[in-house]
Amino acid sequence: MASMFPIVFILVIVLGLMACGYLFVPKGPQQTTIRTSIMLTLACCYLMWMITYMAQLHPLIVPIKSALEI
Repeated sequence: MASMFPIVFILVIVLGLMACGYLFVPKGPQQTTIRTSIMLTLACCYLMWMITYMAQLHPLIVPIKSALEI
């Protein structure tokens, strides 16, 4: 279960960055667009990182050890 710590830790950081992006975007006619693009970018980056991390922890193809490598 030690492999869940980085996933949750990075998730908390990303959620914090999303909150900062939501709160500190200057007011204006494009405020909603900027907020949406910041949150969508952070969510996509997190998902890409998490999928890559999980794929390295639990690969679908297990390496096969041949007799010559012993």
